[in-house]
Amino acid sequence: MSNLSILTVHAHPDDESSKGAATIARYRSEGIHTVLVCCTGGEAGDILNEEADSHEARTDLASVRHRELDEAVRIIGYETVYRLGYRDSGMPGSEHNAHPDCFAQADLDEATGRLVAIVRAERPQVMVAYDYDHGRGHPDHIRVHEIGHLAFERAGDPAWYPDAGDPWEPKKLYYTGVMSRPRVEKMHAWFEEQGEESPYHRWLEMMAEREPKPVTTQVAVHDWMHITRDALGAHRTQVPATATWFRIDAETMRTLYPWEDYHLAESRLGPLPEGSSTFEDDLFAGLR
Repeated sequence: MSNLSILTVHAHPDDESSKGAATIARYRSEGIHTVLVCCTGGEAGDILNEEADSHEARTDLASVRHRELDEAVRIIGYETVYRLGYRDSGMPGSEHNAHPDCFAQADLDEATGRLVAIVRAERPQVMVAYDYDHGRGHPDHIRVHEIGHLAFERAGDPAWYPDAGDPWEPKKLYYTGVMSRPRVEKMHAWFEEQGEESPYHRWLEMMAEREPKPVTTQVAVHDWMHITRDALGAHRTQVPATATWFRIDAETMRTLYPWEDYHLAESRLGPLPEGSSTFEDDLFAGLR
């Protein structure tokens, strides 16, 4: 059994499935300890799949999404799951965003302290969070970025949160959900080759407007690509069967782009050389 551990921080139920699920499944198969932190209950999500619409979903969406997350976690193979307990913040200006219990309204130091306590308990070498721009204005995604960085910096400092456990210093912090230009271009070309309207056209437009964070790390996930589809399928209220995710089968994806992409945001092992053309192929590069 490996003594390595990875901890991922996600904003809502379903983010753990759409961002890096195959990577986690691969690492779990290698005996690496896998930890998920889900910051909100997803109460502000819309019911996007009419087949999953029900009285309970309309009146108690948080409970439904709680169960969906449990099933997705089982499929992916996360060993340990923490729920930070904040309400979904919705979008700026919404009623959800003004709720006093939402993630966006939480005291930043207090929210970071909750995450620091988990980091110290689980002792990961690798943490995964989001780039600031990843949420494109979504308050909960921005907050994941903020507490992810602060927890990475503070977890090893005994002056911060002295009652939150023995200090532990993670070695690397990555961003997931990185918009890789080669991946988007391949997906876009595939849809056009099928004679279909490409849902990735808008992604290419956004990339032209704002250059995404460079990919520093590509994890090969050939044998785990089906995990993303299966885990997303567990989030029935959020992901209809007609969603883009399901329009390219796993076997085709293995041919098109069998990697998941990351950006190394912080490292206590030293950064990759500036302008390096060499990708890391492992989030634990330098640690094993």
